[in-house]
Amino acid sequence: MPNGLKTALLLGLLSGVLLVIGQLLGGANGMLLGLVFAVVMNFGSYWFSDKLVLRMYKAQEVGPGHRLFGIVDRLSRQAMLPMPKVYVIPELSPNAFATGRNPEHAAVAATEGILQILSDHELEGVIAHELAHVKHRDILISSVAATLAAVIMFAARMAHFAAMFGGYGGRGEGRDRGNNPIALLATIILAPIAAMLIQMWISRTREFAADAGGAQIAGNPYGLVDALKKIEAVSKQVPLDANPATAHMFIVKPFLSGLSSMFSSHPPTEDRIRALLGGVR
Repeated sequence: MPNGLKTALLLGLLSGVLLVIGQLLGGANGMLLGLVFAVVMNFGSYWFSDKLVLRMYKAQEVGPGHRLFGIVDRLSRQAMLPMPKVYVIPELSPNAFATGRNPEHAAVAATEGILQILSDHELEGVIAHELAHVKHRDILISSVAATLAAVIMFAARMAHFAAMFGGYGGRGEGRDRGNNPIALLATIILAPIAAMLIQMWISRTREFAADAGGAQIAGNPYGLVDALKKIEAVSKQVPLDANPATAHMFIVKPFLSGLSSMFSSHPPTEDRIRALLGGVR
């Protein structure tokens, strides 16, 4: 199945989980409330997530004459993309991400650590990967998925507190539905787990697609392969103190985790390298 179709289906499934929670919490009114809440949150995420995340990591814009700017400029022209803004993050842990609501309002950010450890060839592989995210509009897709998942978890927590204090819904039909133990179990426990799994699946799918797209922009996969190996090794020694809500944006998972790969925002690095090298003919 093409990655684009797979992502669309997963986003639809995530939205469906949200609407089911709304139905359980408040019938037709609950479904409408869940839909409105999701639309409002998605709109805010679409317009402001880039500014928020750049400010969160104290990113500083750089211009012509900077090594990173030159690489982004050259690869943007190769990818036939508008020149994004370029930022450096004052962190020694090696990592990078792209953000922005569309290619015309995109930004690429890299840490000082990644600039120190990568050669130009390797850095080109990383930047090409990030520009592929921009070209595929993955920033928007990931923001929508993360927002929907957050709303689902918030709604489940509301259901949990409502159940603790006597159930949710009004008298009659609403209260009977609220006291249904199966509905409570699905809402409070299963729905957040499903939301997280779907969000992580979307993120991993888009990472594989960005790896392949980045190899096309750069002209070969070898710079990205070598960069991934270095970033993975150094990140284990110097992990990035990142906000978990933004973990999916980085080229490599910014912090160590003991969670199963099912709950990881990134595929295992060895799987990414295998896929990149498997595409070489």
